[in-house]
Amino acid sequence: MLTATSHAFKENAHRALGDRGLQKALARSGPSFIARRAAAVAGLPEFEQLRDTARDIKNHTLAHLDFYLEEYERKVLASGGKVHWCADAAEARTAVLEICQKAGARTVTKGKSMIGEEIAINEHLEHHGITPVETDLGEYIIQLRQELPSHIIAPAFHLNMEDWEEAFRKHHTDLPADRVFAERRDILTEARTRLREKFLAADVGITGANFLIAETGSSVIVTNEGNGDLTQTLPRVHIVLASIEKMVPTIEDCTSLLRVLARSATGQDFSVYTTFSTGARRPGDLDGPEEYHVILIDNGRSAMIGTEFQEMLRCIRCAACMNHCPVYGAVGGHAYGWVYPGPMGSVLTPGLVGVQEAGHLPNASTFCGKCESVCPVRIPLPKLMRHWREREFERHLTPGAVRTSLGLWAFLARRPQLYRMATGTAARVLGWMGRRKGRFTSLPLASGWTAGRDMPAPEAETFFTRYAREQRAGRV
Repeated sequence: MLTATSHAFKENAHRALGDRGLQKALARSGPSFIARRAAAVAGLPEFEQLRDTARDIKNHTLAHLDFYLEEYERKVLASGGKVHWCADAAEARTAVLEICQKAGARTVTKGKSMIGEEIAINEHLEHHGITPVETDLGEYIIQLRQELPSHIIAPAFHLNMEDWEEAFRKHHTDLPADRVFAERRDILTEARTRLREKFLAADVGITGANFLIAETGSSVIVTNEGNGDLTQTLPRVHIVLASIEKMVPTIEDCTSLLRVLARSATGQDFSVYTTFSTGARRPGDLDGPEEYHVILIDNGRSAMIGTEFQEMLRCIRCAACMNHCPVYGAVGGHAYGWVYPGPMGSVLTPGLVGVQEAGHLPNASTFCGKCESVCPVRIPLPKLMRHWREREFERHLTPGAVRTSLGLWAFLARRPQLYRMATGTAARVLGWMGRRKGRFTSLPLASGWTAGRDMPAPEAETFFTRYAREQRAGRV
């Protein structure tokens, strides 16, 4: 099953910085997300008001989550479906496998689902002789390459055109060797041809859910390829994988969230396909599954409710935070070592796999605040990362040198006169030592900085000293 490597973030990031192909992909694709979001937001004057509404809807739902979950189950049962309550990933995998085995499934098609990655459902099905086929284009290529997604809405964000061609030539060996991949359309055509037969052969279809609606018992998926619709309507059995925080009270609440989702994610007013599914096929329906199952997964979420991390459960998986994050933009998603990368992963991952495993992630931030400023549900991500840092410090998980340095700083910070005397002395000494070059290429106790960049020499005085002088002169 999926093993987290978040504890090795530093090593992962170092490799990512030296990966030329990854750096090429990040430089090419990263800025386009930012520009498209900015244009979409500029075209909707009430966007900031909608963010407040979206935040309030999610806060209300989380405050009454037990009620809405039970109401949702009642509506699913009334529409001919079934809800499976799963406390953790193991229970979710077992529930999915039992449904597939009861249906006699040999092939399962899948829409893109981050919770599916979280519970490692593909590996579990394969281990029991069932073939899962990812039908989202990005998920399909990384399944061929046996990789994790590097982005929560663009799974193959880290790949370039030559990577796609290499994978297709390696795995589609029955196709002509002289075929040409001149543009993205050639990739799409080949993938579509391959996947069409899988859609028709599948016994079970598995999708995720962007939202679950308590009012109607519906699940909602948002896609740009239409693969999700084929996955949930063609097979005899439809399984929805969803974590408990995907719940919203009403259809109206859902549409309010949809108005900020696509604009924040891809810069679209709405995604090409927004599909509401409610129960199994009814008499007179022309298509749809004979069975409709919802796998409701906790896997650590309920433990976050009522804590300082509850706000993270507002997340609607738009990826705006990682699209604007300078750290993600430098190292990509795989460096984070688990399913969820970027700022949202830096908060969510410690909550799901433990701060002892993922303690590096809350420290992988410049704290520029851009993630919070673009979040459509106003999650205070920097604040939540600071809370994880506090937990890490309390549990003595930070290195001894860091704890000693912070302890020394705290000792001085509580004694203003001593603090000013110490920093003033340090500024004068360093200013004198760096007077010739104006910078330091190496410094004792600062190798973490100087290993990757020069440190400017101070101007032989502290901010407090200069401010006092300017104040006496009447210039401030």
